[in-house]
Amino acid sequence: MKCRVFNNWLIIGLLLVGGSSCKSEFERIRSSGDPDVIYQEALKYYEEGDYLKSQTLLELVIPAFRGRPELEEVYFKYANTYYEQEKFILASYYFKNFSNTFPTSELREDADFMSAYSNYQLSPSFRLDQTYSENAIEGFQLFVNTYPDSDRIGVCNTLIDELRRKLEEKAYETGKLYFNLRQYQSATLSFENMLKDFPDTDNGEEVRFMIVRSAYLLADNSILEKRLDRFNSARKYASDFLRKYGESQYRDDVEAFLENSEKKIKDLQDVGYQEQGTGTRS
Repeated sequence: MKCRVFNNWLIIGLLLVGGSSCKSEFERIRSSGDPDVIYQEALKYYEEGDYLKSQTLLELVIPAFRGRPELEEVYFKYANTYYEQEKFILASYYFKNFSNTFPTSELREDADFMSAYSNYQLSPSFRLDQTYSENAIEGFQLFVNTYPDSDRIGVCNTLIDELRRKLEEKAYETGKLYFNLRQYQSATLSFENMLKDFPDTDNGEEVRFMIVRSAYLLADNSILEKRLDRFNSARKYASDFLRKYGESQYRDDVEAFLENSEKKIKDLQDVGYQEQGTGTRS
């Protein structure tokens, strides 16, 4: 029993010593003050996939390597250690900084792509803020314009399309949210902006129908002073829709909105004429 306990403690002791030895080796290199030794060890950790230790050592090397040809590789690998650790905000920043610092580098194309791709990795569900999606689109479009002969052009265009679909879905859901909240003016503006931003959307018919609905309900829920102008707008939206989509599945509904709008307009105009005749003002 005593022998077994002793053996267990011996194993634990060896593990602790071994761990301490590994740590002290890294610390010895880190504090050596020799940039070349630190660089070689950073590359070793990098190749082994230990990106945190590699990053720590590369960060020490960068100031010492200024003016040396190895600095480009050092800085690029330093940026990539952030990407490999899924720290995409910092990865995008350092890849972009690499391109600005080394504008003639052969690695600049890779850095520009990775800066945009890091933002792509940050792109969230369409229900959330889409700033990173917009940044990624901007980065990919800049890449396409800067490197028109790159073999990554196809990938960039595919990712741009994917991100734009997400932005389109976000825009549509925003319009629907306003509609469901009965904020019909905001819904109308939101759907109109969606058509401006995504003129080739596959949902154009449905979006325009939602504009007709929103415009009509806005008019129908307005105070008297605004009803005439807003029913005129609703009538125009409905008429434009029927001209564009003569065989639409929404035709009956839109015709009803148009008919009701015209009736409301006539009633409001009749009231206006009567008030003018009696000398009263609304």
